[in-house]
Amino acid sequence: MTHSASGRFSLDDLAREVAQGGIDTVIAAMVDMQGRLMGKRVTGEFFLDEVAGDGAHACSYLLACDVEMEPLPGYRLTSWSTGYHDVRLRPDLSTLRRIPWLERTALVLCDVCDDAGAPIPESPRQLLQAQVARAAQAGLRPMMASELEFYVFRETYERAREKHYHDLVPYGQYIEDYHILQGTKEEWLIRQIRNHATGAGVPVEFSKGEWGPGQHEINLRYTHAVEMADRHTLLKQAAKEIAAANSVAITFMAKWRADLAGSSCHVHSSLWDREGTRNLFHEEGADGGMSRLFRHYLGGQIEAARQLAYFFAPYVNSYKRYLAGTFAPVFAVWSRDNRTCGFRVVGDGGALRVENRIPGADVNPYLAFAATIAAGLWGIEHRVEPPPSFEGDAYHAHGLLRVPGTLREALDELARSEIARAAFGDRVVEHYLHTGLLEQRAYDRAVTCWELARNFERI
Repeated sequence: MTHSASGRFSLDDLAREVAQGGIDTVIAAMVDMQGRLMGKRVTGEFFLDEVAGDGAHACSYLLACDVEMEPLPGYRLTSWSTGYHDVRLRPDLSTLRRIPWLERTALVLCDVCDDAGAPIPESPRQLLQAQVARAAQAGLRPMMASELEFYVFRETYERAREKHYHDLVPYGQYIEDYHILQGTKEEWLIRQIRNHATGAGVPVEFSKGEWGPGQHEINLRYTHAVEMADRHTLLKQAAKEIAAANSVAITFMAKWRADLAGSSCHVHSSLWDREGTRNLFHEEGADGGMSRLFRHYLGGQIEAARQLAYFFAPYVNSYKRYLAGTFAPVFAVWSRDNRTCGFRVVGDGGALRVENRIPGADVNPYLAFAATIAAGLWGIEHRVEPPPSFEGDAYHAHGLLRVPGTLREALDELARSEIARAAFGDRVVEHYLHTGLLEQRAYDRAVTCWELARNFERI
């Protein structure tokens, strides 16, 4: 086979592989609101004959359900009253790739369209594409990179469920941040994830132990925004599937245990020229090398941090990560290379960029990247100047703009967000606002283990 070293291949390559028996299954998958792959496994022959050209159908409830796959009421897009009609999954053939950790399997990511072929704006991949198109109209190309953190456990997913997710055993027993010895103990798994991801066209830069027992970070090589979101999603899928195949479990929860470090998804972003040849954030001779475009982009990030917080932290659990002294941000301020701030400016020259430290590992990358671009374009359009660079320990500062502390607070911000409605439109904002409200209501009805332990006997 002549597929590229990037792990990607063409439709002609796929046809040859199917004819020779090297591929017998193609996963045709969309991305749901939770950032997960949803779709169908298609035989290689049928994919080539039908799906590659015409696409496949899926139920529209995939954009109107929660993490439990429960169809939820009140959506304009689809509901029981509309009969949960079909949507069309249109393969983006540029994403076609082999999946090396699955036998004789390829995967293609699909855009979600209606029967007329028009993109469905609530679909996360289409939402991000729309923001990229807005940037392109201004001659700008957003470049992004993800840093994903997760915990590894000496449990199968099935055993963890049987234990009701209590008394789980992390793979490591002590904080292993940058720790090569403990990293070696887990390298049998992490190496598989790195190499299989790279083999699937998701190039990994490096991995390292993180600030919790059994916690790891994998950094992906930067690229343009939609491709980066695709890579991020495929890395998570690879990590979970490879873990399951090896009888261990991985979680991307933002905060799986109160006394341990949370898991983040630091998002690096910059704006380049239309051709992707020059980083427009850098300007020789400017203060700190930061161009006016970068200052306004950064100003937009800070001004939008509260309004768009839901897209960086979409669950009740997401907000339990924001604690002082844990390397998770509390305030939406910026500084040069300061990990106590929500926004950290790093790099020099053509590598100058901003790192948003607010998103957790539970984030949907398409939504987080779309919000990042929307915030930056708002700042540029309105010439928003950032506040002065913060110096010192932001955790102990006063009078700064705080990151929302709860999902309910973030939803209140989204409901009245001028930035979100200008960028995404009322239809999309109402869709995700409704999703967040339903998630909050589900939590409000739940009786938690904390309540039982605290109150069962003592009140």
